[in-house]
Amino acid sequence: MTCQGGNEAHDPGGIVFRIVHKRQLSDVVFEMGVEAPRVARKVRAGQFLILRVDRDGERIPLTFSDWSAEEGWVRFIFMRVGKTTHALSHCEIGDELTDLVGPLGTPTHVGDLGRVAVVGGGVGAAVAYPVARAMLEAGDDVSVILGARTADLLVLEDEFRAIEPTRLVVTTDDGSAGVKALVTTPLKELCEAGEIDLAFAVGPAIMMKFCAATTKECGVPCIVSLNPIMVDGTGMCGACRVSVGGETRFGCVDGPDFDGHLVDFEELMSRQRVYVEEERLSDSEYSKECSCRL
Repeated sequence: MTCQGGNEAHDPGGIVFRIVHKRQLSDVVFEMGVEAPRVARKVRAGQFLILRVDRDGERIPLTFSDWSAEEGWVRFIFMRVGKTTHALSHCEIGDELTDLVGPLGTPTHVGDLGRVAVVGGGVGAAVAYPVARAMLEAGDDVSVILGARTADLLVLEDEFRAIEPTRLVVTTDDGSAGVKALVTTPLKELCEAGEIDLAFAVGPAIMMKFCAATTKECGVPCIVSLNPIMVDGTGMCGACRVSVGGETRFGCVDGPDFDGHLVDFEELMSRQRVYVEEERLSDSEYSKECSCRL
């Protein structure tokens, strides 16, 4: 069966994108695994996928949080914030997605980086985890800063501990887990102590903006993994355009990683807010539809 019922979840080659794993990490955050053997064989840290829940649904980008080339599955983490992620959260193990395309984007560069601080905020930890793992496997010295608004929104803490980074600092805005601080506090401490050569930050745009500002002040390079609005994921639609160093770049093919000191974050955040009201209304209508089915 499919998540919405009635749609065949097969691509032209007969591939079935069956859900094989689901874990609810908080009230609004979910981890999902899907059978996608051809995709799993090609994935590298930092890349993303685009999926549709059903034939009439929109295409949404989600970054790979884990994968197994041997077992043929990929995983991703998402927050329920709109109609599509709301619908996706209702999918269960055994259901099938209409399609899943990937891997897309340029893999994160790893190896020969020296001492790196990998900073993951909120569901950005889903991106930070495979990046930190790949850096460690490539011989880089990795410190991890994991942050969220509250303890309930912290994800993958156990997975980060399992890969044994040089240090793991957990922060929450309200102090309900780890240190009561923003991620920029321990990041600044590492920079000022001369203990890192590079920062990699991924999370909400405002968080990445201040990570970039903090590292720039200390003269430490900073790479950010951007999450602009995206449609086709191939560089043709232009929806994911971002300004980097005064030049227009495309998040899907030129990124998602960019020099954080050169990103125009104000433009990025402005573009991310363009369809907020439409998304709210769409999700509200979908919620009413779900209620009517009960």
